[in-house]
Amino acid sequence: MTFLVAVLVLGLLVVVHEAGHFLAARRAGIKVHEFTIGFGPALYRRRFGDTYYALRLIPWGAGVRIAGMEPGELDDPEGFARRPVRTRAGVILAGPLMNLLLAVVLFTLLFGVLGISRATLTVAQVLPGHPAEKAGLQPGDRIVEVDGRPVASWSQVAMAVQASPGRPLTLTVERDGTRRQVVVEPEPSPADARMGFIGLAPRAEFRREPLPVALWSGVRETYRVTVLLVRGLLLAIAGRVEARLMGPVGIGELIGQVARTGLRELAYLTGVLSANLALFNLLPIPALDGSRLVFLGVEAARGRPVDPARENLIHLVGFALLMILFLVITYMDLARLGA
Repeated sequence: MTFLVAVLVLGLLVVVHEAGHFLAARRAGIKVHEFTIGFGPALYRRRFGDTYYALRLIPWGAGVRIAGMEPGELDDPEGFARRPVRTRAGVILAGPLMNLLLAVVLFTLLFGVLGISRATLTVAQVLPGHPAEKAGLQPGDRIVEVDGRPVASWSQVAMAVQASPGRPLTLTVERDGTRRQVVVEPEPSPADARMGFIGLAPRAEFRREPLPVALWSGVRETYRVTVLLVRGLLLAIAGRVEARLMGPVGIGELIGQVARTGLRELAYLTGVLSANLALFNLLPIPALDGSRLVFLGVEAARGRPVDPARENLIHLVGFALLMILFLVITYMDLARLGA
């Protein structure tokens, strides 16, 4: 069952991506030869207008064949290659943008329909032996200020504590209807000695947001996740964090694990993966959307396209290298799983 869920989730991400290219091409009046869901022998294939629509045996992924993107079709008046640079860039960008839109939709459903648990400012647990207990904090205390500054969310409290290892903080708490101040000195965190830790756990509350609020929360969460992904990528490139690569096998295992915990967790992970796919495709790596945008940028700057044969060769070599990397990562995933 978890395998089926993993296949459906990964398939959804790719189908939405390819649908973005397809819809943008059709809107721009560019001929599309075929839009297919899945791979392998066709179970269903039918032509509507100029486009064949196919459902294939292996229900994973999707593909779109746009006229004018292959070497023998560059002169097709209805093809991709004969459109202005901005139109072609829009068709290329539409795939990643659809993945970001899917993330917004999933996060909106999570906040507005499925509901989500959020940390409150009320203390649920005080861990024994840590600074919070020594300072006299108790379950039921509600934190309202940190060093005289009002706080509106638990994340603000957590950030202040993490940024202050060894530096005393004054917490203003409400207890039994009255306010009192407590001085607590964060100790180094067991997870990272550079961050502070006081040993508090917040009380969580389950709630659903009104749809307009949920939509804004979905947009905001998509932005937050994307920023975190970009930051993690930059830190990995700089060598400040370990780069952890994961292929479809590893991602499928992760999806299966999360699926067993609940629908809310699965919806959130799918949103994160969709944003991740959008970012990955925008990298300037040959054969990816980002590389095609680079070539379009070069064409716009110098007023004429790069030699199509040379560009296709670069994409072909890039695709081959990506497949080699894919096989290596898959082998590492299987070895880690003991397969």
